[in-house]
Amino acid sequence: MKKPTYYTTRRKFVKRISQGAGAGLFLPASMGVLGSACSSNQQSSETVTESTEAPAKKDRLGLALVGLGNYSKGQLAPALEQTEKCYLAGIVTGTPAKAEEWKQKYNIPDGNIYNYDNYDELVNNDDIDIIYVVLPNSMHAEYTIRAAKAGKHVMCEKPMAISVDECQQMIDACNQNNVQLAVGYRLHYEPFNQEVIRLGQEQVFGPLTGIDNAFGFTIGDPTQWRLDYERAGGGALMDVGIYTIQAACYTSGEEPVSVVAEEFKTDMEKFSEVDETINFTLTFPSGLKANCQTSYNKNYNKLRGEAENGWFELSPAYTYGPLAGETSEGPMDFPQISEQAVHMDRFAECIMQNEMIKTTGEMGMRDMKIIEAIYQSIEQGSQEVPIDL
Repeated sequence: MKKPTYYTTRRKFVKRISQGAGAGLFLPASMGVLGSACSSNQQSSETVTESTEAPAKKDRLGLALVGLGNYSKGQLAPALEQTEKCYLAGIVTGTPAKAEEWKQKYNIPDGNIYNYDNYDELVNNDDIDIIYVVLPNSMHAEYTIRAAKAGKHVMCEKPMAISVDECQQMIDACNQNNVQLAVGYRLHYEPFNQEVIRLGQEQVFGPLTGIDNAFGFTIGDPTQWRLDYERAGGGALMDVGIYTIQAACYTSGEEPVSVVAEEFKTDMEKFSEVDETINFTLTFPSGLKANCQTSYNKNYNKLRGEAENGWFELSPAYTYGPLAGETSEGPMDFPQISEQAVHMDRFAECIMQNEMIKTTGEMGMRDMKIIEAIYQSIEQGSQEVPIDL
């Protein structure tokens, strides 16, 4: 049977989801506009309730990884060996062999090993304070909401969810259960990107005149979940294009008011369900435009800001490192860090200090609104679409 077209499939799936069930390295607070560990988060103060204060006796919070795929294995678990404010206390996996492997490697007690059937029993485990959801995109909402109901703070990988409606459900669940929700936007705590934030927002080279950024790679295995619409919710845009959205916002210090987008496909079979390559232009209230590219079939990784009196560029800009940067005055010189370790430590620190992390659920929902506007522009033949944030 012939599959429905991608965009028709997207609309049906989003509608169905909206109706259904739902030794660490630290950066100084002075580095960049977003350099401090935590924030009062005034932008979201109307919807965020006071977060739960961690028990006074704890100087480190226990974190459980939900989903033990490549990112957990290759990045998060090693990062948790460097953190100072949190540690790997538990795991959730549906694969017994992985459970045994991780138990032995990280000395995880049997009582802190869960599967997807007994996940809700986390409510009774005081060793675990934070749940890090590292699952396919379509599972983010369910496991975030269930974690919140168990009284656990949540860090959720990006994209936060596959629809704006799901994002709102996640935010509501965390607010109702008095826990914090963070999205895995690690680059807010990475020094090269923090320097870009400083250069752009403080107008070190004068007002910005343009932003150009791109993030893409050639994806492999055609059977992987990232190419399955029902699990991924979209393609390159949802996966790596979201970094370019983030960068345009944090470099400018603005939020976009409209977008124009176009999609290109060279492999109709491999990318029958999700987007392959998307180019889009975001327009900001000041009139600034950010030209962005993302792809599952092209390799690029850069962020460049043009200003009246100079320029700055990161290349590579978005990967796990090493990153590199340069300005019109010379090369950038910052330490290479574990981006994940710093981000997780910052989240734990904010919880312990009863403050809000910068990378909130509201930020994740904002990006999902922008993504939905990009897809809408494509569906409407690359017309300009307003973004209602």
